[in-house]
Amino acid sequence: MLPRLRILAVLVLGVFVNNMFAQETPNPVKYTAHNKGKFYIFWGGNRENFSKSDIHFKGDNYDFTVIDAIADDKPKGWHADYVNPGRMTIPQTNFRMGYFINDHYNISLGLDHMKYVMRQDQIANVTGNVNLPLSDAGSIYNGVYNNTPVNFLMNYTDYDTGTPFLTFEHTDGLNYINSEISRVDDFSKLFGITNTDKIQINLTEGIGGGFLYPKTNAKVLGKERHDDFHVSGVGVSAKVGINVTVFKHFFVQGELKGGYINMNDIRTTAVTNDTARQHFMFLQRIISFGGIFSL
Repeated sequence: MLPRLRILAVLVLGVFVNNMFAQETPNPVKYTAHNKGKFYIFWGGNRENFSKSDIHFKGDNYDFTVIDAIADDKPKGWHADYVNPGRMTIPQTNFRMGYFINDHYNISLGLDHMKYVMRQDQIANVTGNVNLPLSDAGSIYNGVYNNTPVNFLMNYTDYDTGTPFLTFEHTDGLNYINSEISRVDDFSKLFGITNTDKIQINLTEGIGGGFLYPKTNAKVLGKERHDDFHVSGVGVSAKVGINVTVFKHFFVQGELKGGYINMNDIRTTAVTNDTARQHFMFLQRIISFGGIFSL
């Protein structure tokens, strides 16, 4: 009987000691305390501004440059197309997925779907020459241009049947496919937040680079409108943003992202000899929604 009592006493003592130490164990490490090994993905929308750009057009019987062309984006506003799988390329959107290589740094791949539309109601100076055959509708613009003001709205009666000097846009779109390396720092304590598993506020900044794969919609000197995807150049960018993560896995992120784009091989017509080139700066304002998780 005595051995059994000893065994029972040892078990009771073991349970007591275990409970005592369990009560003294500090709170477990929060999920949001470390990022290494986590994946994230987000989807959002943007607005853009572009610097003025000299756009050089060249082809058979013409070679001219539009000086300081002005362009704008083409906003959709808050719309169901942002979440409609069949119409997601209509608005200006941003997609990105990435992986944290340590607690602070992540690498990612993404698509910035911007839209670039040259203003049609502008008057801009043109330098170069146009010498088209008289049978071409655009021959009305034949001549030598030396910083000559051109009204781009003139003869712009209909997008498909009119004979404007030029219409030019990357609207499906100005697709900047890029990779980034970014740093993330938890600034929750500055806002008095202690339980970051419920809400966490992060500052993020990064740099990136990639290539441009636009679908350029152009109509040059009355030539048939062309609209096709083509690798047209390269870009570099930098960003800074605020990330607010709730319940460990879901976040909203706002970013300012600026960069430089150099497009030296833009397709403008179905004829391969007809090309354009330009370079400009851009600034995006991005709001995105996403998730972060570990496998």
